[in-house]
Amino acid sequence: MDITSTSLINNEGTLYQNNSSRNITNELGKDEFLNLLVTQLKNQDPLNPVEDKEFIAQMAQFSTLEQILNLNNNISKIKAFSLVGKEVAAEVIDDNMGYTNTIIGKAEGAILDGTEINIIVNNQKIPIDKIKYVGI
Repeated sequence: MDITSTSLINNEGTLYQNNSSRNITNELGKDEFLNLLVTQLKNQDPLNPVEDKEFIAQMAQFSTLEQILNLNNNISKIKAFSLVGKEVAAEVIDDNMGYTNTIIGKAEGAILDGTEINIIVNNQKIPIDKIKYVGI
């Protein structure tokens, strides 16, 4: 879901608007988790601060989340390299025409570009999540 304008009203009735364009997903990533943690620490009651046990538990959750994301990224890389040399089929949307195009061919290689993982099929870069079939 894309959000281009949001309005918030606080308890005092003050209206806040944010006109920046951003993409909203249903996933809580490590950046959002860390932002929540920092916001919680900034806005805690000085007379009733977060207990050490709670803070340690939250930091452990953050560390666990980061390790799970790293593990998922490594598994995706292994998956990409394991597809090389195999027959694959992918469904991609043609940006110019707007229709779904099925690409079938042998996976010629894998490209790791930051967090983006692509498979080369018929000299085309195909995102790994668009692969719908893998053969021998």
